[in-house]
Amino acid sequence: MNERTQSYLRGRFGDYYRRHEPTAPAEGRQSSAPPAVADREWAHIPFTRSASTTMIRHEAILDATHLGDFLEQTKPRHVYHSAALYAEPGANTMGAKGWRGADLVFDLDADHLPGVNPDRDEMRDMLAACRTETIELIEMLELDFGFDDLTIVFSGNRGYHVHVRDEGVHSLDRAARREVVEYIRGEGLSFDSLMTTEAVAGGMGTTTKRRFHTDRGWGQRVVERLISYLEPLRDLPRDETIEYLATFPELGPSRAESVARMVDSRWTAIERGDLDLHPDFVRFVRAFLEHEVQGSGPAIDEPVTTDVHRLIRLPGSLHGATGLVVCPIDRRNLDTFEPLEAAVAPMFDQVDISIEVTRPIVTHVGGERRRLDPGIHTVPEYVGIYLMAGGSAEKVQE
Repeated sequence: MNERTQSYLRGRFGDYYRRHEPTAPAEGRQSSAPPAVADREWAHIPFTRSASTTMIRHEAILDATHLGDFLEQTKPRHVYHSAALYAEPGANTMGAKGWRGADLVFDLDADHLPGVNPDRDEMRDMLAACRTETIELIEMLELDFGFDDLTIVFSGNRGYHVHVRDEGVHSLDRAARREVVEYIRGEGLSFDSLMTTEAVAGGMGTTTKRRFHTDRGWGQRVVERLISYLEPLRDLPRDETIEYLATFPELGPSRAESVARMVDSRWTAIERGDLDLHPDFVRFVRAFLEHEVQGSGPAIDEPVTTDVHRLIRLPGSLHGATGLVVCPIDRRNLDTFEPLEAAVAPMFDQVDISIEVTRPIVTHVGGERRRLDPGIHTVPEYVGIYLMAGGSAEKVQE
């Protein structure tokens, strides 16, 4: 990034922060300042002439009004606050800060998802996949954990952040947060751990029966995935079903035939979660868990969630690598949220500017697909800022 480009971006970022108070909704968006501003550590990365990135941290801000002043004065390229709450957030060492607890935060990056290839897939499609993972995460947080104080944020670049601020999470240590990560990712799932024992009245008295829960948690998810996997097999000839099931190395043809019989004769029981049907079927479910379900939960970034001192991007700020807003999202709108459109700052949609593109690039920012070859182009300002901030263009003198 040359000096002209850097000066332009710093000036326009400064214009943005002069016009957008972090305490108020911006262009209809949710309020962006976190609660307890004065109890959090603050940090920012400035625009500098050096190619190196220097974070200035251990900063304290008195209240949301001072936060607005801080942003206007520093014109940061990136700005962060701690998930943690401290007695002395401005202290220069972590030990001197006096840790009082921390929000539970989750980070999902589009380029870290299974099946996503950043060298092949376009950002629009990667972000759509990441939104799907984020929705799954939020459903787990709401239904499995009962959390209701959630802040959902588009990161301004490649993914989403979710902040859980229920008081019950503040005291969780790293080990407890690691357990949350393992549960959400679906690590350590086993047939026995998902089984629950129920008392059943019958003609010979009360007996016990083991089944998977189908109304909540991983038990429900396993049964749903198992049904989705097995249901198409019910329309196949028996020999094809056996051949398909025998691809699990734990089965083989004879056990696969036994499983196929259970699918034909005990389908209603399977739908109820009564999976303890036959030793061969139990063997199949164990294999299905290992190969198809284990570790298949939302691909959250473990170090972000387990770090009790984590710095996370300020909602409502600009992302220094894209110029897009780190955009808070109403839970009701997440299903239809289009980040490359919704996170464009409206003030950057007023004029066209000239830039020199330095490498071929395809972008969907603003909702329109553009392929730009190296050379000088006149584009909407938000496109120019996106490409300059990302290192794909330089500002042309006008």
